[in-house]
Amino acid sequence: MDEPANTGRRDLLKRALAAGVLGGLSPALRVAEAAIPATARGDLIRAENEKPGTRDWLLANTRVDRRTKYRCPWIEGYCSRTSLKAGERLSIMVSTNPKSPFTIDIYRLGYYGGTGGRHLLRLGPFQGQVQPDPEVGPERLRECLWEPATELTIPADWVSGVYLGKLTAEREGLQSYVIFIVRDDRACNFLFQCSDATWAAYNRWPSQWSMYDDGKDKWYIGPDVRVSFDRPYGKYCTVVDAPLSQGSGEFLLWEFPLAYWMEKEGYDVSYISNVDTHADAAGLLRAKGWISVGHDEYWSRQMYDNMLAAVAGGVNLAFLSGDTCWGLIPFLPSSGGAPHRIITRLGQFGPLEDAAVKKYPELQRFKQSAPTEANLIGARNIFPYVGVAAWICTDETHWMYAGTKMKNGDGIPGLVGWEWMGAPADIPGLRVVAKGLMKYGKDEGTYTATIYPGPKNNWVFNASSIWWSNGLSEPPGYLTPSVPEGSPQGPDPRVQRMTANLLNRFRGQV
Repeated sequence: MDEPANTGRRDLLKRALAAGVLGGLSPALRVAEAAIPATARGDLIRAENEKPGTRDWLLANTRVDRRTKYRCPWIEGYCSRTSLKAGERLSIMVSTNPKSPFTIDIYRLGYYGGTGGRHLLRLGPFQGQVQPDPEVGPERLRECLWEPATELTIPADWVSGVYLGKLTAEREGLQSYVIFIVRDDRACNFLFQCSDATWAAYNRWPSQWSMYDDGKDKWYIGPDVRVSFDRPYGKYCTVVDAPLSQGSGEFLLWEFPLAYWMEKEGYDVSYISNVDTHADAAGLLRAKGWISVGHDEYWSRQMYDNMLAAVAGGVNLAFLSGDTCWGLIPFLPSSGGAPHRIITRLGQFGPLEDAAVKKYPELQRFKQSAPTEANLIGARNIFPYVGVAAWICTDETHWMYAGTKMKNGDGIPGLVGWEWMGAPADIPGLRVVAKGLMKYGKDEGTYTATIYPGPKNNWVFNASSIWWSNGLSEPPGYLTPSVPEGSPQGPDPRVQRMTANLLNRFRGQV
């Protein structure tokens, strides 16, 4: 192993305990919880999904500018906050080029009888304007300083969830999205963490300006590049060509299938941002289980420490994700002082690998380091980072496999990818529940899916795959990713049963 995992975990857990974040819910959270009857709290998501839904949330007419490859300049926008609560104000910035009147339709995404969304309200029409492309700032930062098209106070009856604003320009009927998360303070069974720091890192809007672009290399993974949440999300830049997701980050690509399935099944779920995991340690303790979803690559040290503290406090964790907690970032304020609006790479979690440095020599320029992510997740990221493989059962007697009929050596084709987790940690009680060979071109690696017990009869599960949610559902508009090495095969009853086994144990229903 790269470093003694147990020693690092013990020291970090002691630090978390000393900081006092394990003292239970804050008074404000206890008051907020007490104000809602227990029956209403448990049935909130089920009742929400009984309301009439619509597929009108899907973009019907969008376009990508071929010159930039990623943006939709005809109509594009962004929000002033990644997440916010009822009563808080959201500014929505929009640019139309050429000028055009436009409307904003707000939808909450969920199951809603299979439609995937519910319409909340229409804003506008507004007189559109051409908003300026941002100047190039320090470390290639592109930070938009657009005028708000409108401001919205989040109504008290809006249930926590992921919300899309569908922008429609009247001139040509072209459309794109803005996206934000409505959070709450209630006690719940599950916290669904959106991986929006990674959405921002990969966002190449307006052309080649992601955290992977240094002006020279197409895929640069070193320091000294900054990106801002204050800009539209361009079309996703790798693995899947999904222009119908224009403006929604990576949520519709990797995360929505899990949200759609969980709400279909009636799980009591509340939604948060990476920023909330970073900034609200006490709020994490209101859930029985916390879920990392999809492509969750970029973490602050505070996120890491807060999650170790949550494990020590008895919270269950499910990393239904891959490439998780690789890059070490800060959350920096905007030029106007708004908190948590800029990120940059400071380093990576865990020691550098020789094979990775050979391919990416810029890794040696990192300015900071952090403990290995394996101390938290159960396994760490290892080179070559990407590939596709079948999920191969290696522990058929584990309770996760109950009802699946899977035996050691049985596989679920294409479930593991596009990025994954490798070498397992030396944690007492850790079990490798799936393992297999990853292939990417001439490079090979070994993924490991793991589970280990926490100190209070809780569990930490690592699925080792960005594509886990593909095995759960295919919501309206969803596109299955595909690469030369393979692709996931869509919903599979074995994946659904394993996920249900996991979540039901987390909430105490076994």
